[in-house]
Amino acid sequence: MKRVVIFGNNFQQDEASKVLSLLEYLRQRGLSVAVEQQYLQYLVGQRDDDGYASFDPNHVPDADMALSLGGDGTFLTTVMWVSRQGMPILGINLGHLGYLTAGRLDENSNVIDDILAGNYRIEERTMLQVTCDMVDIQHPWALNEVAILRHDTSSMLDMQTRLRSHDLTTYRGDGLIVSTPTGSTAYNMSVGGPILEPTTSCLVLSPISPHSLTMRPLVVRDDSEIVIRTLSRASHYEVSIDGEVTLCPTGSTLTIARSPHCARVVQRQSNNFANTLRQKLLWGTDQR
Repeated sequence: MKRVVIFGNNFQQDEASKVLSLLEYLRQRGLSVAVEQQYLQYLVGQRDDDGYASFDPNHVPDADMALSLGGDGTFLTTVMWVSRQGMPILGINLGHLGYLTAGRLDENSNVIDDILAGNYRIEERTMLQVTCDMVDIQHPWALNEVAILRHDTSSMLDMQTRLRSHDLTTYRGDGLIVSTPTGSTAYNMSVGGPILEPTTSCLVLSPISPHSLTMRPLVVRDDSEIVIRTLSRASHYEVSIDGEVTLCPTGSTLTIARSPHCARVVQRQSNNFANTLRQKLLWGTDQR
């Protein structure tokens, strides 16, 4: 590995000096480092930038790996910018949970040394692509989920849903989540959806506050095209794509399918799904 690009956010002010130390450590190990321009401007406010290259996220330079310095939100933003290039993404946690990340910043020497020594693997994670027949969605790709939500109203949504060209049902309630396996531990889990191993080949449809008790989460193949027409008394509803919200007119139709590209997530060899459940989700922990 010779070249890395760095993404981050401006919310962990106490970590800025550690980040700059990490960047210097990368250079000392012989790596070429470029930092997303707004993040670099934030870091420069802490001390001299020492001549680090910067880039516009709309034009990410070629690199062997992208480093996401932050929590899961920063990781999802990094995925949005680099996944189409097929660039592997290493998450280093500066936040709280950091479910998608491979390690914390206070372990950076171990994390980076593991990566430079080749002690890692790349997991290819399914992503979703969504289109709307009435609205141009600027960033239509999701690693976690696509969620249909009410907008400024208490009126129930009617979501007429087709699965692989066949009528499935009309979900009635506050909304509907279409989740990837990676996103199964995010919004999907909070509404009672199942937890899936992140490399499995499936999707989950989980209703939000369904009007009928028969509307349960449904697991389907990840090659399924899901078409949803949403009706309501309100004029618009929200479509949240990994937290990025687009307003769509009532009566419009969304088509959700597996994206032609995936997210390439870097994991240390010591990381595994079972450990992540226990350590980050406190799976099976007696909390009495």
